[in-house]
Amino acid sequence: MIQKNTEQMSDLISFLEKEQSIQVVIVIKQHHPAELGRLVEALPNKYRRTFWDLVPINDKGEVLLAVHRDLRLSLIKLTDEDTLLRCLSNLQMDELADIDADLPLNVVSAMVEAMDSQRKERYHTVKDFPDNTAGGLMDVDATAVRKDVSLKAVYRYLCKLRKKEGMLPEQLDHLVVIDRENRVQGTLHLSDLVSWDNSLSVSDVMKHDVPFIDSLQSASQVAQIFEDQDLTSAPVVDENKKLLGRITVDDVIDVLKKNAEEKLLAQAGLKNELDMFAPISHISFNRAIWLGTNLITAFLAAWVIGLFEASIQQIVALAVLMPVVASMGGITGSQTLTVVTRGIARDLVSRANIFALTFHELKVSFINGSLWAAVVFLISYLWFGDLKLGGVFALALFVVSLVGTLSGAIIPYLLKRMGIDPAIAGGVILTTITDAVGFLIFLGSATLILI
Repeated sequence: MIQKNTEQMSDLISFLEKEQSIQVVIVIKQHHPAELGRLVEALPNKYRRTFWDLVPINDKGEVLLAVHRDLRLSLIKLTDEDTLLRCLSNLQMDELADIDADLPLNVVSAMVEAMDSQRKERYHTVKDFPDNTAGGLMDVDATAVRKDVSLKAVYRYLCKLRKKEGMLPEQLDHLVVIDRENRVQGTLHLSDLVSWDNSLSVSDVMKHDVPFIDSLQSASQVAQIFEDQDLTSAPVVDENKKLLGRITVDDVIDVLKKNAEEKLLAQAGLKNELDMFAPISHISFNRAIWLGTNLITAFLAAWVIGLFEASIQQIVALAVLMPVVASMGGITGSQTLTVVTRGIARDLVSRANIFALTFHELKVSFINGSLWAAVVFLISYLWFGDLKLGGVFALALFVVSLVGTLSGAIIPYLLKRMGIDPAIAGGVILTTITDAVGFLIFLGSATLILI
């Protein structure tokens, strides 16, 4: 599959270089709009406008949804207002609300003005919620029925809806059952609708254990609920349990994809660098900040080493073994940092269990630290023939393993409490601590014991 995608991209770039528009159009027709979004992201800047101009209007709206924000803004600038209005007309209300902040104000105004009263109400309902909440994710076109109607009436209703809209809502596995005040009472699964006697009423076969999604719950919490309860869709309600809309599994997949992408980039300090072909100045500035931060922390570790320059000159073996101490401390800390950061992301870590989790990780580190301290003691003795050097090396590795574990547990928790993403800053702080403490313990104890 990877080889096939690579060949397709090579062919596409070749067609664009040779200005073979017909071949480019053939390639475009073979791909879903979301796949077209990935193609335009992979294209160098000089080919993007030509490719974008050849994308059909009916697909442009979904392509804008699929690409990251920086690229979306640049594509919008390349598109005239009439084309924007036409390509956005087929999007759902929640999708429009997701990108309206990136559109020119006059386009948004014209788009809203062209809506009927019902669509305007639905659009403003979604727009009032932040993008990273259930309300911002939901589709307001939830299909609801009353519990006092017959299954036969529900079936006729769905037939009329299909005829009117051309299709039923996506991911429709159940209908939401509401009362006269629009409060959610339960759900009617389509499998029950088609398998029970149609003379029965909705109340006879509806399910009452409805997994409510509060409109103000975060997108990450929504994703966790879908994962825990294996949902395909779920109703979104306000504080009075009144139906506002529904969230489907494809919305959740988008959330998971976005979170995974941001965390991957954050590990290298590239959280805001989504466009591979972004302007050089923009990329350089973002990376310069991260590199500068790492340079400062590196100088801190170097300063600690400099305090023991005389000791290193007298015992060359110290310089040989120093990287091992720093590496083991960093790896041990990173393992705990990853566990705790993942727990925080899944809302599993809190004040109630952080100390228990830290102590648990320290016990694991104590066992592993003891094991590998014994191993390095033996190795260093066989290598350099010095029992004291082996003891100092083993002690330093054992202590730095505990320090790394303690730091890996506490740092992400404190950063989260301070409103800082642990995935961005946690690794830098951890590396600084383990390097500085590791060198200090190793070189300091060597100076006291060996010299």
